[in-house]
Amino acid sequence: MTVSERFLRYACIPTMSDEKSETVPSTEKQKVLGALLVEEMTAMGLTNVKMDDCGYVYGTLPSNTHKPMAPMGLIAHMDTSPAAADGPIHPSVVEYKGGDILLNEELGLVLSPKDYPSLEGYVGQRLIVTDGTTLLGADDKAGVAEIMAAVEALIASGKEHGEIHVGFTPDEEIGRGADHFDVEGFGATYAYTVDGGALGELEYENFNAASAKVVVHGISIHPGSAKDKLKNAITVAMEFDALLPKMDVPEKTEGYEGFHHVCEISGDIELANVAYIIRDHDRAKFEMRKDYFRRAAEEINRRYGEGTLELILKDSYYNMKEIIEEHSYTVERAIRAMKDVGIEPKIMPIRGGTDGARLSFMGLPCPNLCTGGESFHSRFEYISVDSMEKIVEMLVRLMTLGE
Repeated sequence: MTVSERFLRYACIPTMSDEKSETVPSTEKQKVLGALLVEEMTAMGLTNVKMDDCGYVYGTLPSNTHKPMAPMGLIAHMDTSPAAADGPIHPSVVEYKGGDILLNEELGLVLSPKDYPSLEGYVGQRLIVTDGTTLLGADDKAGVAEIMAAVEALIASGKEHGEIHVGFTPDEEIGRGADHFDVEGFGATYAYTVDGGALGELEYENFNAASAKVVVHGISIHPGSAKDKLKNAITVAMEFDALLPKMDVPEKTEGYEGFHHVCEISGDIELANVAYIIRDHDRAKFEMRKDYFRRAAEEINRRYGEGTLELILKDSYYNMKEIIEEHSYTVERAIRAMKDVGIEPKIMPIRGGTDGARLSFMGLPCPNLCTGGESFHSRFEYISVDSMEKIVEMLVRLMTLGE
C-alpha cells in the first residue's frame, strides 16, 4: 500500500477530539482508527502491538543488527482538530497545473493561490484536497500514514536498523496527547513526532503555552431603571479584553512573536465566560503575557468591585528547546537523514505545540518533523503526495542511521 493510499484510507475515518469531553480519549471514534492501526502493525510483524484503555497505540519493530543503535521512536497523533468538520470527508487527488483548484462545483468552492500563496510552489505535483466542506485531516493522519509506510518499507528493504518504537496518540489537538503516554513502557531513548508542515521543516522550538479562563459576574436589572445598578457581564468582559495589548494577537504576529488569542465567548448579563490561549517562545515574555491578564483582572475588579471578574490561568506546555539543546544529536540526525535523501532542512520555530514538547519534558527528547501538509485546521487544507513519498524515504533513512 502506498503512503497516499494509506492516508486516503485513514482520512475517511472521522477522529475529531472534543475539548469539552472529560473522557479518555475524548471521543470513542478515535479508537476506530486505533484498532485499524493495531491490525495493520500486527500484520506487518511488529511486536508488543496494543491499544490501551486510553486509546494510545503502541508497537515495536525489533532490531535486526548487532551494531550499537539506540532505540528510536516515531510518534504521530490520530485525532483531528475541532476547528472544522471532520466528516464525511471526501478527499481527491489532483494533478496541480497552477491556478485555482475547483473543490466543490455545487458550492462554488475553490482553492486559490490568491488566498493560499504556498500553492504556487506545488505546480506539477499531485495534491490531495478536500471538497471544501470539511478539513482533510493531514494533521496528523499524514504523519500516521508516513510512519506506517516507512516501517513497511524498512521491513521490505531488509536494511539494518535498531529497535524502532511506534506510538500513535489521541487528543493532541486539545492539548492532552501526552497526558497518558507511557514513556517508560514505550522503550525509546529518543523520538520524533511527525506532525509538521511543508517538506523540510524541522522544529525543536515551540511556544510556551497557557490557557486563561475569564468569568465575569454581573447584575441584571430592567434597562428602564438600570442607572447605577446594572452590571453587564458581557460589556465588562469586552472591557477586560480591551485592556490587553491590541497588536499581540495571532493575525498580527509571526515567527517568534507571541500572542494572546480569544477562542470562545458566551454568556448573558448575569454571567459571561471568555476563553483565551497565551503563547510565547521566550519564557520571560510568556510570564509577562500572563501578568498582563492578572493586571487587567485587577483593574476590572478595582472598577466594578472585588469578585466581579475571576481569572483562572493554567500552564499547558513549555518550549522544548531547553530540553532538545541537551540532546542535540536528535536534531543532527534528522538533518543528516533529510540531506541524504535530497531534502533541504528548514529549521524553524513551531507557532503552536506538539506532543513532542511535553514528551521532551517527560524524559523523551522529541523534535518535530514535517508531513508535507499545508493550511492545517482548514477546509482548504491540502498535502503533496510527492512530499509524502519523500518523507517516507527520509524516515527510512533516519531509522537506518548508525550511531
